[in-house]
Parts: sequence; structure tokens; C-alpha cells
Amino acid sequence: MIKNPVLLDRIITNALEEDLGPGDLTTDLIIGGDIVGKAVLETREDIVLAGLPVFMRVFSILDPYISFETYYEDGDKVDAGEVICSINGAMASILKAERTALNLIQRMSGIATLTSMYVSRAVSDKVKILDTRKTVPGLRLLDKYAVPMGGGCNHRFGLFDGILIKDNHVAVAGSVKRAVEVARKNAPHGIKVEVEVEDLDGVKTAIEAGADIILLDNMAPEPMKKAVDFVAGRALLEASGGITLENIKEVAATGVDMISIGALTHSVRAVDLSLEISKQ
Repeated sequence: MIKNPVLLDRIITNALEEDLGPGDLTTDLIIGGDIVGKAVLETREDIVLAGLPVFMRVFSILDPYISFETYYEDGDKVDAGEVICSINGAMASILKAERTALNLIQRMSGIATLTSMYVSRAVSDKVKILDTRKTVPGLRLLDKYAVPMGGGCNHRFGLFDGILIKDNHVAVAGSVKRAVEVARKNAPHGIKVEVEVEDLDGVKTAIEAGADIILLDNMAPEPMKKAVDFVAGRALLEASGGITLENIKEVAATGVDMISIGALTHSVRAVDLSLEISKQ
């Protein structure tokens, strides 16, 4: 379940306010508040489900009297044509929450489904598939939740919970060694220091500086394998940049420990889900 329910409710409330404004003009004019009925959420394609509790929370925030029956859980693979859950209650409330609820679960399930594809294409139980901070502003909580539902893992949530020294940090600090020394000296206990590099010389420099993790940025598989051999377990290695479904198996075969993929969240396709309503 979402670890921060307060932030979740804030995200949903903002989304509902954005869509509803002062009210749903169409529904308020046509649908009486005393009309009750049932709707079902179904998928039109094969998916990995993520965001069902978020979907239901949208309706509950708008109308606490709406009830649900669920037939799947987040992380489940759901075949096209299957009904995921049913919603019972005031038709006006269901119609008002429909678009917001669908927008969120379609995106989250899209992330989980794509993550699952990357995990399966990697063909390796040893490498971890990671997300990045390339998320939709305001939706990171949901984007990051969806990745593990597809079998992936979360990288740092934000700038506050991980140290990743990039080229611009090095430019300001003066050197990789200096940046690592200062970071390690002032870091909270247990926080590892990661350094981004672009070539084998950078790998050697990061090892000499004492990096815990080395991010191999846009490195081809051949030098990546050389980096794995050179490091020989002295630091964890993360591959990043240019990773696709077509080349992830080759990247995983180099022996890196982690592969981070911005595409999991920054340009994901929403899956095709629909809400079908039948008046009672």
C-alpha cells in the first residue's frame, strides 16, 4: 500500500479539484443524487495491475458511501477482458470521479506493465531494474509505487535520500576525490556514496576515491564488461542511459548489479482500462 496516505490524499484532492472545479456541469444537470448503480473496471489489454487502492480512494474521497468488490490485487497479471473490480453507489459520484480515477490507475498500471517487460527481457535474477527521478512532478509517490508492482526496484526517491555525485558536482568540488571525501564526511550514517562516470578512466578514478556505487552513464556493453572486471566487487555498478527493451539483455549480461531506466516513468504509455456503468 502507499506508504504516505497524507500525500496520496493531497494528490487525489488536487486532481479532483482540477477536474471538477465548482462542479460537474453535465452530471449535475442530468443525474439525480438519489440514483444508485454499479460500475465495473475492466482492462482491454494484458497488464500488470498497479494503483487499485489509489483508484478506489478517488471515489471514497468524493463519496465515502461508495463500496467496492475487488477481484485482483496490485502486482497481479490481468488478461484483456477481465473485470478488475466493481463499484457500487451513487451514480453521480461515480461519474464525477471516473476520469480522475482512471487517469491515475492507467498510468500506474502502464508503469508496472512496462517494468515487468524490462525485468523479463533482462533474463537475469541477479540484476536489479531501477527507476529514476524522471517522474511527472507531483506524481512521484505513485510512479515510484508502481515500479515494484512490476518487479522493479526504487532508486532514491528524491535528492534528500541518496548521494549521487554527477559531473556538475565534480566541477564545483574540484575533483571526484574531493567530492567523495566531503560527501562521506558529512553524510548521514548508512548513506552510500554513488559517483557517475562516462568511461573506464572515470571508473578507476571513482574506485580510487572510494565510491560505494559507480553509475556507468551511456556506456556501451563492451567497456561496461571491462568495468565489471576491473571493479571486481569493490563497488556496486549501475548501468544507465540508452537502455531499451532491445538491448537490456546484453547490458544485464555484462554483470552490472543494477540497471536504471528513466523510460519506466518519464514517457510511459497509459494502459487501456475502461469503466462500464449499468444503472440499477
